[in-house]
Amino acid sequence: MTGCFPHYASLPTRRVVGLMSGTSADGIDAALCEISGSGRNARVRLLHAETVPYPPEIRAEVLALSTPGDVCLSRLCRLGSILGELFADAALKAVAAAGLQPDAIHLIASHGQTLCHLPEPGGPGEWRVRATLQIAEPAVIARRTGILTVANFRAADLAAGGQGAPLVPYADWVLFTDPRRDRAVQNIGGIANVTYLPAGATLAEVRAFDTGPGNMLIDGAVRRFTAGAESCDRGGARAAAGRVDPGLLAWLMSHPFLSQPPPRSTGREAYGEEFLSQVLARAASRGLGEAEILATLTAYTATSIAAAYRRWLPRLPEEMILGGGGVHNATLLRMIADELPTVRLRTHAEFGIPDDAKEALAFALLGNEALLGVPANVPGATGGQPAILGQVAFP
Repeated sequence: MTGCFPHYASLPTRRVVGLMSGTSADGIDAALCEISGSGRNARVRLLHAETVPYPPEIRAEVLALSTPGDVCLSRLCRLGSILGELFADAALKAVAAAGLQPDAIHLIASHGQTLCHLPEPGGPGEWRVRATLQIAEPAVIARRTGILTVANFRAADLAAGGQGAPLVPYADWVLFTDPRRDRAVQNIGGIANVTYLPAGATLAEVRAFDTGPGNMLIDGAVRRFTAGAESCDRGGARAAAGRVDPGLLAWLMSHPFLSQPPPRSTGREAYGEEFLSQVLARAASRGLGEAEILATLTAYTATSIAAAYRRWLPRLPEEMILGGGGVHNATLLRMIADELPTVRLRTHAEFGIPDDAKEALAFALLGNEALLGVPANVPGATGGQPAILGQVAFP
């Protein structure tokens, strides 16, 4: 299939930079890949991956503009262009680190930075629509790098009746489907999401959805407890020092998102600063200290993952392949293992993919499919009809 870019399709191997910043807004993950083929026949080789942290003032602006409420449009406009510059710089750093020049790269595929995701229909009057907003101006990326850029992947799925998320399941299907084992690919970023891959799965058999919070509440609590001096519970050490409060955990598990059947997706609108304030107020009324709160929030992520598996998957998988920043939280991994003792836990690193690079690699693959004219949303994940994802910006 050649799509609208026959020269690109004629290349036996394409060099693509995937760019991603997740809901934790820590920085930009860049993955330089060599890709051949398409679909289940695609072969992806990672040449270089790195994370470029956001400058502190930019991260603060991303988090501020991601918080529900009135938004200053001039700040939003400027932030889109600033992130375009930063994403371009991250791509060029990855290319240089691999010992290549920009003219050796065929494509940049940028997810951008999600500021708002509204998967449930809403709007004024008779207008009931789903909507999403990812920024990091692709025209800036293309112009600064001189490389064709694909971005705004979620919009096409929304237009096709889907929720616009999750989109990474297509890459999970390509990379991790096993002919004999049922697998779950569990990402734990700001939000946690699962891709269920039955043994030998066709794309139509893939199921995926957000399980609930990942690191978002844990990170937010650490920021508040340290007045911004720390941004995460490194290794889960703070949570390990506390005990889980059953009453607070039961209240957290009553959150309406967890009873919503797939397809489903969520974000800061449900689990951001406003909800964290409610959690901390309830914890204070129960007399809980910081360690107990972090232990309970960590247990919330683990328990909501396990509950989603038991309620919404056809059967428990034999293996769970873990990725995202949560992989570095030993307390969280121990809690997941306790909740799902029959499931073997593995990491992306065991498959040659750095745990922090998988989503950037996934968008490199989605960009490749876009130029080939291949639909890359998964109907069993988003609920949308098949759609070619992404919009092109020329250098």
